[in-house]
Amino acid sequence: MKSFKFFNNPEAFEVLADETRRKMIYMLRAKEQTVSQLADALGKTPQAIYHQIKILLDNGFVEVAKEERVDHFIETYYRATAEVFEFSHGDNRGGQFQKQFKEVAEALAQLGMKVNTDDEVIDRLARLEAKISEIGMRPELEEKIQQLEDVGFFTRQHAYKYAQMATMTDKQFEEMMAANRELRRLVTQSLTKQVQPLSRTQRTEQK
Repeated sequence: MKSFKFFNNPEAFEVLADETRRKMIYMLRAKEQTVSQLADALGKTPQAIYHQIKILLDNGFVEVAKEERVDHFIETYYRATAEVFEFSHGDNRGGQFQKQFKEVAEALAQLGMKVNTDDEVIDRLARLEAKISEIGMRPELEEKIQQLEDVGFFTRQHAYKYAQMATMTDKQFEEMMAANRELRRLVTQSLTKQVQPLSRTQRTEQK
């Protein structure tokens, strides 16, 4: 399993729009599992899980980890292809970023921060996120980091972050800083009000 994997195609957003597939990826990060094991854990039929596994396989989110013979059958174990998936939002096709940001807005509201979720604001956020994620992005650097021996996951994350920053040109660094400042300005402007965060009981009562 890699530490990072990059996606910049809109189909990737559509794949992760499904809650069951997101849960499967989370589980397959933790350990290798078969279709039957996933089906039992999620309360789904093996046929339904196999259909979702096929989608995740075709889009590069999971891979075959191993195959074992059990009596006359071959059990296939799957795992996630990476610990962390990095996305470039591109031109925001399919409205996936809008959906994800509205989920983020709901989480922020629980922290006492109500934000503007108008389409115009979300579109500007998506474009800034895409710009920041693409500045100095070097997938080939990630491949080299994967080849490091005796290096843990978090060390790999930081190694990539600092190596990417160190190999940026001054112009790229300034572009990244400018984009982050603009992102911060837009986020602070989109805060419509600060409210007292809801307790867990209050959130449950609202559902």
